[in-house]
Amino acid sequence: MKLNPKALAITAALFWGATLLLTGIANLIWHGYGQAFLDLMASCYPGYHATASFGSVIVGTLYALLDGLIAGWVFAWLYNIFAK
Repeated sequence: MKLNPKALAITAALFWGATLLLTGIANLIWHGYGQAFLDLMASCYPGYHATASFGSVIVGTLYALLDGLIAGWVFAWLYNIFAK
């Protein structure tokens, strides 16, 4: 069985982007919610700061979408190589 790299890339991008988006929005509503997770993401994504602002949530979400897209594609590509 082979994985479709495009489908997995899009799925991973949407999942990871939604994770950061929802955590960021929850942090805006309930101060301190998911702060450790957001701080961890800020250490990984240059230019993203784990502050409670809407702009920060958007920047983090865009980074997460790109990160998920690349990770999903690479995962499917490697899986297809080793599944032969």
